[in-house]
Amino acid sequence: MLIYQLLPRLYGNTCCANVPHGTLAENGCGKLADLTTARLGRLRRTGYTHLWLTGLIAHATTTDRSAYGLPADHPTVVKGRAGSPYAIRDYYDIDADLATDVGQRMAEFEALLARIHQTGLKCLIDFVPNHTARRYHSTTAPEGTRDLGADDDSTQAFAPHNNYYYCPGEPLHTDAFASASDTPYDEQPARATGNDCYHAAPSADDWYETAKLNYGIDHRDGSHHFVPVPDTWRKMTAILHFWAAKGVDGFRCDMAEMVPADFWHYAIASVKAVYPDLTFIAEIYSPDAYRHYLHYGGFDYLYDKVGLYDTLRAVVCGHAPANAITLCWQRVDDIRDRMLYFLENHDEQRIASDFYAADATPARPALAVAALMGRNPLMVYAGQEVGERGMDAEGFSGADGRTTIFDYWSPDALRRLFLGRQHLKRAERDLCAYYDAVLALRRSRPVAEGKSFDLMYANTDGSDGFDPHRHYAFLRASDDEALLVVANFSNACRTIGVRLPAHAFDYLGLPTGTFRATDCLTGASVSLDMRRDGCTFIYIRPHSATLLSWHF
Repeated sequence: MLIYQLLPRLYGNTCCANVPHGTLAENGCGKLADLTTARLGRLRRTGYTHLWLTGLIAHATTTDRSAYGLPADHPTVVKGRAGSPYAIRDYYDIDADLATDVGQRMAEFEALLARIHQTGLKCLIDFVPNHTARRYHSTTAPEGTRDLGADDDSTQAFAPHNNYYYCPGEPLHTDAFASASDTPYDEQPARATGNDCYHAAPSADDWYETAKLNYGIDHRDGSHHFVPVPDTWRKMTAILHFWAAKGVDGFRCDMAEMVPADFWHYAIASVKAVYPDLTFIAEIYSPDAYRHYLHYGGFDYLYDKVGLYDTLRAVVCGHAPANAITLCWQRVDDIRDRMLYFLENHDEQRIASDFYAADATPARPALAVAALMGRNPLMVYAGQEVGERGMDAEGFSGADGRTTIFDYWSPDALRRLFLGRQHLKRAERDLCAYYDAVLALRRSRPVAEGKSFDLMYANTDGSDGFDPHRHYAFLRASDDEALLVVANFSNACRTIGVRLPAHAFDYLGLPTGTFRATDCLTGASVSLDMRRDGCTFIYIRPHSATLLSWHF
């Protein structure tokens, strides 16, 4: 599985105005129609199998479309002009910003879904189960569907049948985040805030634009009330069924660990009973909970953020040795194939930002490791492959190294990538070509089907020029084909020796001898000496990887 994540709002926006805090009229917005068959086909030919459309579902926004029954939300509880894609105001609707004809927004999504499938891609969308926008109201739900909160008893801080948590008798206090120009926002009684803030005065650093959903856990004493099945469980499972019936192929489940695994056990089983091939990916950051959410909760894949992402970032920035990567896969070896690797996503700072590496080049070896080390899924965030910097101060999202999810904007490198590679700068084209070459190897038999063998335990003392602090090496093999990967996180090029333990030959079924290997990045033919407990010498380029493929 190779996932391409994009925000349609940003991806297709070719407006160059980029006015800080700009409106939709000033800064423009990408549309679902911008994802043409030709553009989708290019993604498929690059090797992507899944497209994750972020910000697809209708969320709170300051853009007024009262003519369509979609009034602007109160600015006090909207982050940015466009609003957060994770403050959902209607789980059954498409975000109106993304439609060419607002009245036909669902039909436009259905047409896009057909194009995605016609090109051989699968479609993932966000499911945001932990919280909603402050003013949730569905205007498009199937007949007979009751809104979240419609039947709540708001005099109770917690009640098993309630969809939200309340602060009885107390209004929401907005002083910490409201603008002086805003008209007062009235929420009485206050509801708990999405990041488990159960009082009526969230801070500017809280998820104040959201209201926490109640899955049957009494926050006051931690007691569980799962029998009978909570109303929230039924309503949220119905939403999953709705989108599955539309034909989506899976869900990236936002902050999945903030919702009890018992709900996922119930909901995923319900959906998969009808749609067995659907994929569920959990955003989860607690390693101690990984296996519970996989084996009991029913998830197919989990984010590997606190493991491989954090480690690769530290290695790229020189804060951790390359051999720390070994411990990452060892800690999750029993579930390794179910860990989703990534170097960027909408939550994280861009590699090329001043807060990370200030340039995309130093992370080239990290891509080789994440893409080729295992058979598990990999995700690329739109713009990553051209070194989008994320250094704009767009509005609500300041110059923080992230590409905004709150503002109407058109990131420079992403915009030129959308327009066509001929619009890219030389360094951006080179980075794109590197990504193409590395990602293409994921389809080779050694990676797609084969075993892997970490060589770091045999290369610990720094002899023969191999530096375990800046070099990382592993083998992949399947049938009569093998791949040697040496990632160089240093800025020096040199010829180094890589020791090959006898156990690697036994485990992978490799023959010994001298072979003609192909450098998969340059196409050059290389002589490779493969001896049990021997040392093979290879040339490594700075901030890159040497990828040698051979048959035997």
